[in-house]
Amino acid sequence: MTASAVPVEPLKVGPGRMSQREVLQALSGLMVGLFVAILASTVVANALPRIIADLNGSQTVYTWIVTTELLAMTATVPLWGKMADLYSKKLLIQLSLGLFVLGSLIAGLTPNVEILLVSRVVQGIGAGGMTALAMIVMAAMIPPRELGRYAGIFGAVFGVGTIAGPLIGGVLVDTSWLGWRWCFLIGVPFSIVSIALLQRTLHLPVVRRKAKIDWWGAALITAGVSTLLVWSSLAGHRFAWASGWTALMVVGGLVLLALAVWVESKVAEPIIPLKIFRSRTVTLTTVASVLVGVALFGGTVFLSQYFQTSLGKSPTVAGLMSLPMILGLLVSSTVAGQLITKFGRWKIYLVAGAAVMTVGMLLLSTIDAETGVPLLSLYMVVLGTGVGMLMQNLVLAAQNDVPAHELGAATSVLTFFRSMGGAIGVSALGAVLANRVTGLMTEQLGPAAGAAGGGTTEVPDLSALPAPVLAVVRDAYATATSELFLIGAPIAFLALVAVVFIREKPLHEVSGDERAQQEASSPVTFVH
Repeated sequence: MTASAVPVEPLKVGPGRMSQREVLQALSGLMVGLFVAILASTVVANALPRIIADLNGSQTVYTWIVTTELLAMTATVPLWGKMADLYSKKLLIQLSLGLFVLGSLIAGLTPNVEILLVSRVVQGIGAGGMTALAMIVMAAMIPPRELGRYAGIFGAVFGVGTIAGPLIGGVLVDTSWLGWRWCFLIGVPFSIVSIALLQRTLHLPVVRRKAKIDWWGAALITAGVSTLLVWSSLAGHRFAWASGWTALMVVGGLVLLALAVWVESKVAEPIIPLKIFRSRTVTLTTVASVLVGVALFGGTVFLSQYFQTSLGKSPTVAGLMSLPMILGLLVSSTVAGQLITKFGRWKIYLVAGAAVMTVGMLLLSTIDAETGVPLLSLYMVVLGTGVGMLMQNLVLAAQNDVPAHELGAATSVLTFFRSMGGAIGVSALGAVLANRVTGLMTEQLGPAAGAAGGGTTEVPDLSALPAPVLAVVRDAYATATSELFLIGAPIAFLALVAVVFIREKPLHEVSGDERAQQEASSPVTFVH
């Protein structure tokens, strides 16, 4: 089989394969569920101050309302991926949506912050399942050669969920007869619709085999990852980076993960099969996913703060200003997907995407408090274009390189490491931002003013600052934000180095489920 330049036919129908109409119908259910999972992370952004005020929460709770969901989502992705290799994908994705509905209902009806935090954990577990299983189910339905044409749909849902979330949250909070509780409850009807659509349209054969879940490995991975993520979210503002707490949590987290690796090497059905890393493609795409997570999420998450603090934009305008990056992502992921489907070549888009992402990081490292919106939008389009060509196709490359019975594990490994890289990047670069702003404020206004600018996790109240101080604060945040992208640029370049060494293989012409049935009927030795 070669990577020919001959256009492929529309999705072919064979024994056991869903028709193109059935695939599109099933995708509608997947997209609704994925939209809800993304919305859960973004819709509370503008509602958090009102939530904390109504429930008498603290600044620490403010942070943890977001962090608890991220922890649960990241830590459980490998478990969902492994279960997808053993059990019914349809049942699992409906279970994840059911957990999300349960968590949303508890959050929407919560009487206090303690129950709210518990509900966010349940939401995160459900969202982790939805995030991991959506790509796994797509790979099961659609051959890798034809998967590219559908990648743009995922980009569209991601973009709409990211942009619409804060705007929807703001409208709900400001509408007297709705309120912040509907930021959680709004996902319930969408999730129920998704469950119903999947029940009617998703028809995947279940390749049954004797197996059992490695619960010890799952527990150790979850505990180790959670410890490191808790450390990265607290270090720098709750305690110093160089402190006893840092030593205890980092060493503890690494010991737990080392034990997890030992367990995974011994059990018959590991959560993360270590043998998949014998594949150079899987190893390099995993490394690239971590680096993309650190560079992209660690840098861009602070852009909204820059829009509001340095450029003086309102929260609604700040949300809309991220549109150029999302448009760049949508266009590039859609075009790259169509070209991959047409010509069967994919590595060029990984290399080009990583290179363009690095350039976008370097361009954004030049911004300041006077940067015009048109120029800033151009820089964001460049960054989004690079990410669109790179991020989704890393998953495609890994899925194409592993046996069908390891599709779930390979997909979840990449999702897991990208999320972990993003979480650590956000926490670490957030601490860099706070310390840098404090330093710049201290240089300009003296030690007493340093804490007002960045010594805490709160954004200063610009309306209460006199004009001279306001100018210093805006410059400090602009300088610190630009330096985050300067840090992110070499990290993005390392991702480029990783993808350059990936070996391009022809894309499979059959879906994951067809490959699984072939493997089950005739044992094959897979050599990477």
